[in-house]
Amino acid sequence: MSKRVLVIGKSGQVAQALSRGSIKSGLAYRFVGRNEVDLTDPVSLKSGVERVNPHLVINAAAYTTVDKAETESTEAYAVNADGPRELALICADRDIPLIHLSTDYVFDGTKRAPYLPSDVTNPINVYGMSKLMGEKAVRDLSAKHVILRLAWVYSDRGRNFVNTILRLAKAGSELRVVDDQFGQPSYAVDIAMAIDKVSTRLLLSSSDYYWGTYHLTNAGQTSWFGFAQEIFEAGSRFGEPQPLIAPVGTASYPTPARRPMYSVLDMTSTAERFDISMPDWRDALGRCITVMGGSAFRLQRGAF
Repeated sequence: MSKRVLVIGKSGQVAQALSRGSIKSGLAYRFVGRNEVDLTDPVSLKSGVERVNPHLVINAAAYTTVDKAETESTEAYAVNADGPRELALICADRDIPLIHLSTDYVFDGTKRAPYLPSDVTNPINVYGMSKLMGEKAVRDLSAKHVILRLAWVYSDRGRNFVNTILRLAKAGSELRVVDDQFGQPSYAVDIAMAIDKVSTRLLLSSSDYYWGTYHLTNAGQTSWFGFAQEIFEAGSRFGEPQPLIAPVGTASYPTPARRPMYSVLDMTSTAERFDISMPDWRDALGRCITVMGGSAFRLQRGAF
């Protein structure tokens, strides 16, 4: 019988990618949304885990609206900190391994070399702090855990930077994109395939070797401006418009929540322990745009 994996949060980009047919490991994934298992409701969490009786739990649910979190901090902490704490307790009580997805925003961005999982954290916005508190709860309460920090996740569907940029390009006006914040665009499909490999490794091993905190992103790095340029370059194969695009500094584009200026993550330990080699972000983006078939096609189907 295949191993049962409970995935909490089925509408996010990573969970949707996990649910597609490209995952061939044979694990029996069960995806539950908030209407079935609510991270903010301990009773709902407990009954959901008991109902599925999984061999592994993946927490892919989160409050991810970074700017709104500044004024909706109660909800952000409830989902990103309190929920993972309750889930970690439930998993620990049943001796169930837990994979918890986190973020590059736990760092302040002052470093100028890729962040190691062991580097000091120092979030500069509510979202990052709420996610860090969730990490700490999982780390403290669940011995059998793997925390995976992701960054700049996008997909061929849903709301993300790629879809937003292609939509704005159709408006025909000049775009101004921040060029002094650096990170790693990461394709949800690549992230999902790597998570499937991590899950398989955990379920096949009885060793404590794998527990801990890791980073999981596509390889390479760029700025938001460089990311946008590459989106237009890839989209040109499908007749996408090539609008004027101007680089601007963060100071010229203020947002309610501060962003790390540099949040590139080092994936060395992930590659070594789980034998994972992530494709370059440009390669990943090209595959994503190819799947989309151009934003005109996606627009016709209401993807935005």
